[in-house]
Amino acid sequence: MIVTERFSLHPLTRRWLYSQKPNFGFGLLGAVVYARTYSRLKSDGTQESWADTVARVVEGCLSIRKWWYVTNRLPWDEERWQEIAWRMVRAIFEMRFLPGGRGLWSMGSPYVYERGSLSLYNCQMWEIRSLSSHLALMMDSLMCGVGTAFSAEETRYSLYRPMEPADVYVIPDSREGWVESLRRLIASYEAPGRQRVEFDYREIRPAGTPIRGFGGVASGAEPLIKLHERVSQFLDQAVETRVSPTRLVADIGNAIGAAVVAGNVRRSAELFLGSIHDEVFLDLKNYERFPERMPWGWMSNNSVRLREVEDFTKLPQLAERIRTNGEPGVFNLLNVQKYARYAEEKPDTATGTNPCAEATLEHAETCNLCEIFPTRCRTEAEFFDAAELATLYASTVALLPTHQEETNLVVSRNRRIGISISGIADWFDSEGATRIVTLMRRAYRVVEETNRWAAHQAGVPESIRRTLIKPSGTVSQLAGVSPGMHYPPYQRYIRRVRVGEGTPIVPLLIEAGVPYERDLYSDRTLVFEFPVEAKARRSQRDLSLWQKAAMVILLQRHWADQMVSNTITFDPKTEGHQIEDFLAYTVPLTKSLSLLPDTDEGAYSQMPYEPISRAEYERRVREIRPIDWSKFGGSDGQDSRFCSNESCDL
Repeated sequence: MIVTERFSLHPLTRRWLYSQKPNFGFGLLGAVVYARTYSRLKSDGTQESWADTVARVVEGCLSIRKWWYVTNRLPWDEERWQEIAWRMVRAIFEMRFLPGGRGLWSMGSPYVYERGSLSLYNCQMWEIRSLSSHLALMMDSLMCGVGTAFSAEETRYSLYRPMEPADVYVIPDSREGWVESLRRLIASYEAPGRQRVEFDYREIRPAGTPIRGFGGVASGAEPLIKLHERVSQFLDQAVETRVSPTRLVADIGNAIGAAVVAGNVRRSAELFLGSIHDEVFLDLKNYERFPERMPWGWMSNNSVRLREVEDFTKLPQLAERIRTNGEPGVFNLLNVQKYARYAEEKPDTATGTNPCAEATLEHAETCNLCEIFPTRCRTEAEFFDAAELATLYASTVALLPTHQEETNLVVSRNRRIGISISGIADWFDSEGATRIVTLMRRAYRVVEETNRWAAHQAGVPESIRRTLIKPSGTVSQLAGVSPGMHYPPYQRYIRRVRVGEGTPIVPLLIEAGVPYERDLYSDRTLVFEFPVEAKARRSQRDLSLWQKAAMVILLQRHWADQMVSNTITFDPKTEGHQIEDFLAYTVPLTKSLSLLPDTDEGAYSQMPYEPISRAEYERRVREIRPIDWSKFGGSDGQDSRFCSNESCDL
């Protein structure tokens, strides 16, 4: 047990909390997202309500802070922190701010108290310097639900064929056992004369067995067996032929992600960073050149890392690839290390980023994110209060160590946090840019001052960076706002959600009359359809490529001292010829860019989003009946895969 202290909400705070009715966004969709993704089983076997989740999160956060103070013999003011807890409970319950999805699911759980903070973090960055050590740690993070970016630019190795007789490793039935098996397999190739590793899988529990502690259900040994087979094949090929570090690390990293997805541990988000001068890296998703990568190559988005001024001369080569499939993205390390908010010179030690490219990170460093929802705030005072409380939450998470020593070293030095704003498109269309710029700049000072105070109270350094714009995902759906900086796909649309046939929520959705059909692409899966009406007056197709870039630049200048996660969609027919000019103009003014061709030519059945008319929207809303949530139970929040850009829905 690491966290030995407990904070309990005042009875009056608890009484208020349990007297309230939640107001989820997007009608029934927000409530379903909560129930399927973040509602956990309580110790008595009953299902969490939204009030239960809020209580768990706030008590968990302040238990960490209380533990830090008591452990380090610092003064703890119970009355003051109870007042802060009261404000935090109200702000989270009303969804004026929310922790990242990892925090909503893990904060306050026995797993965090016993094993540390890794499962609270959204994401992480790894420079793969040691194949066996760092790829195993990357797998460890992914199995805790932490998305990872990784790079082979610093990878150096010599590989040798393992020797007989084999050394048998009986894999323990645990996350640690799976990770150790990968480490042993790779390590057996890293020095001459090492024994071949043979695995015994008999102790791994059968598929469908509940996983105590972390939550979810077991996948059985099959995903791990496939991972071992693939990694052995990659390493054998690397021994026999000249395989570049780029190719070997990408293949192993992507295979790990595929195993984690198959292993039912929520999602696996990956970003592979590489050099703009590396032709192998640039063609990793060219399946005409590397057709054998198709079964696992999809697991990561790929972005070039611009390190030198000369790298910008290669942008025309990127434009050709981006016009076709939107990759690679661009990560401007020069701006990252020189600026906080754009034009504010303040050095950063970061060398990389996270899978959605909003956090600037060192090797082994983690993202620690919260987001504010200004359109859920009724007054300016509530907006600034949300900024303060989100900062206190994130600054507290950084006090608790993980179980990874390299990560603890950099987190304790940098204390990096990421306070985001979501629903920006809704906010801009209702308030206007001039007023919003003023509010953002004032809120930035609130974040800065609050973080400085929280660090001073805890006796630790203030954070090296504090703000960013995350892409959001399921968390923005809870609040019913547009995700991050992005405009909605349409004004009114069907949002399709894939649900396993046997999951506890299925009977309730059917009883409520939510339209559904069998999944055409997955066995034992149903696809449910929810009507959604966006708050923003415009959709993403109403804005040009250049207008979307202007939004990134504005947010980078006035809010994000890290980065603005963005996926800038463009019409390849009318805007494709502008990509080179766009990169030349925009890349020097930003820290990260991601582009995606937007076309109906790739449309397929059961798309995540489908536009509908106002009349169709209103008809669908009328025909869906309320759900009696008292009938919902038996779910531990593991059923969280939604049918959209899953790699960034963390």
